Amino acid sequence: MRNALATLFLGLSMLLPIAGAPGQAQAQDGPLRIEITDGVIEPLPFATPDFIADTPAASQYAADIARVIASDLVGSGLFREIPKVAYISSYSDFDAAVNFTDWKAINAQALITGAVNVSGDRISVRFRAYDVFAGQELGSGLQLSGTAEGWRRIAHKVADTIYSRLTGEGGYFDSRVVFVSETGPKNDRKKRLAIMDYDGANVQYLTSSNDIVLAPRFSPTGDRVLYTSYESGFPQIHVLDVGKVQRRILSAGNGIMSFAPRFAPDGQTVVYSQSEGGNSDLYSMNINSGATQRLTSAPSIETAPSFSPDGSQIVFESDRSGASQLYIMAATGGEAKRISFGQGRYGTPVWSPRGDYIAFTKQNAGRFHIGVMRTDGSEERLLTASFLDEGPTWSPNGRVIMFTRETQGAAGQARLYSVDVSGRNLKPVKTPDGASDPSWSPLQK
Repeated sequence: MRNALATLFLGLSMLLPIAGAPGQAQAQDGPLRIEITDGVIEPLPFATPDFIADTPAASQYAADIARVIASDLVGSGLFREIPKVAYISSYSDFDAAVNFTDWKAINAQALITGAVNVSGDRISVRFRAYDVFAGQELGSGLQLSGTAEGWRRIAHKVADTIYSRLTGEGGYFDSRVVFVSETGPKNDRKKRLAIMDYDGANVQYLTSSNDIVLAPRFSPTGDRVLYTSYESGFPQIHVLDVGKVQRRILSAGNGIMSFAPRFAPDGQTVVYSQSEGGNSDLYSMNINSGATQRLTSAPSIETAPSFSPDGSQIVFESDRSGASQLYIMAATGGEAKRISFGQGRYGTPVWSPRGDYIAFTKQNAGRFHIGVMRTDGSEERLLTASFLDEGPTWSPNGRVIMFTRETQGAAGQARLYSVDVSGRNLKPVKTPDGASDPSWSPLQK
């Protein structure tokens, strides 16, 4: 009899192929993974009864926490929640023995239970995850706590823990996204920085709508954001402390245009484009001392740099070959190697947190695509296609890509979408207004 864990591991291997011949099992530490490049996974069915309120004050949170956890898991595309009307067993005691027969009868392969306690402004959540077919708990029960105001974060943390236990991967639910919020008609579009939970909740605005801002990028620790501002009339790089909403300019000099910044993994170095005399090259800057280093010197446009996770290399776009293509070079500069050779134009490359793929925007035959390729340019796959898809950003675990999609016409508006790295589970991300240029944070501390 298959248990829930084995079923899901097989499904994950179908979604995320590894090197080797198609269909060949790979010997490795950990669960078996099979390369099926076009596989389709059947989401794993799970049950999540409303959590139990251990105290009267917890009653307003117990059901909501369970709903956020279920929404996180279902939203990943890897899980399917069984409706409560199908339940046979009732759930009223967190410490009672589980009647696995009743949950098997409704085909629940995983069961998630929990209890919530609220005392003053503090909230704690105990939870367990069970493999129903094996009739056993997946690891030992855990407890997470925090402020009652931050109950959604606790729910996301619980979901991350369960996701990791069921998949063997890191989670991504307890993360945030910084983006450009857009309002107004196309001929008078207002753009300001905003930040939200990964699922669109808790939106906060970081700048006013009087400034034109572009391309926000999180620091590796998620406490600062780089972005390009036209407040002075020409593009300049700003760095903003998210918690204090304080900013300063990383100026390259008066009248010099700088844009497309991104942090190095150490959080102390910034790589960016600088334009002088109609030519754009890549530079790096120490964010504390302001010392700069020129990384490229070519009569072409070099922009959209992104570091490898170990900080040793940079991928960027350049039109040095006549059309925008992707190149990789050492983080200190030097000779660059072209990695994109397909039809069309390539841009906005972003290195996966896992280090195995590079996501990019591709324009070809009148359509825009979000795609991924190996770091040597092999195994290119297009995940989306539309009138305008651009600007990918990776989830902290390298499983999901968020990007901007804009609809056609005078009334067209930019919105955020996400898609699994396999090309499955394409869906919109809820925002109050138009949205573009997303940047995904690391997992919060």
